[in-house]
Amino acid sequence: MVFLPAERFIVTIIAVLASLDVVLLSWKGIGFDAAGYASLIACGSSAIAIGQFYRHVRPNEGIAATATAAGLFILFTIVGSVFNYLLLPLLFHPVDPVLARIDEQLGFHWPSFVTWASQYPRAGMLLQAVYATSLPQLLAILFILGFSGRIRLLHHFLLTGVIGALLAIVCWSFFPSFGASSIYVLPKDVTDAVPLAVGPDYGAQLVELGRHGATYLSPKNVLGLIGFPSFHTVMAAMSACFLLRFGPLAVPFLILNALMVPAILIQGGHNLADVIGGLVVFGIAYRLADAALWQCETLQARLPRKVATGAKP
Repeated sequence: MVFLPAERFIVTIIAVLASLDVVLLSWKGIGFDAAGYASLIACGSSAIAIGQFYRHVRPNEGIAATATAAGLFILFTIVGSVFNYLLLPLLFHPVDPVLARIDEQLGFHWPSFVTWASQYPRAGMLLQAVYATSLPQLLAILFILGFSGRIRLLHHFLLTGVIGALLAIVCWSFFPSFGASSIYVLPKDVTDAVPLAVGPDYGAQLVELGRHGATYLSPKNVLGLIGFPSFHTVMAAMSACFLLRFGPLAVPFLILNALMVPAILIQGGHNLADVIGGLVVFGIAYRLADAALWQCETLQARLPRKVATGAKP
């Protein structure tokens, strides 16, 4: 297989995480849905195989880079999610009460905000739909960047997501949090008015996982563990930022991700501090991704052509 410099960098990250996953699964004796994860791995691997086909057999770098990026995105999501779960049970106490106090200093009180929003159930249902678009948006942008020939921008986008996810996991491992929904109880009439994607019941499940860890991993019942920094915010910022270069095409994404902020707070059960933390992580990841991409390109330029491209002598 032949990978471009940024692709090789991400392949290395995936390989390291996969190795850590195997070691931790064995060490902790956690059950594993091999069939469920194998089907997802097959999807990612198939996309990469399509990329290789269009890189070698029927050359079309737009399709090759897009398919490869989609495959790497899927594989990284799998190994990253498993790794995140394997950090349980928590080594440190959750910092949600501290984040709630920060929110109060900023003039934000999550239960009051959700209670107010419950007066507008149609808006709440709209925000629930918006909240569910985060991952589909990322895949859509992969295709837009790849098929438009913006290969470097595609790799910058992909690296930003990978580095942002790793930063979020590292931060969360030292300062774990599960969001405002894990520490507040909402009146029944509020949760009845607008069903929440991440409500108090969901928050209670996260707290239980944090205390005792998982005994069995399956893609069928994966929960979003990280409260602070909000990775939904990182994804929303990625979508908005990378499509700014596409003029009118960016408008619907900008509107969608402006709505994503209240969706993250209400439907995602997040503190306002989580959103702010997500924006900070995105900014750092964006810069680090650009630096990593530049370094990969510099190293590639220094290699002899046959070695750099993987061509046979």
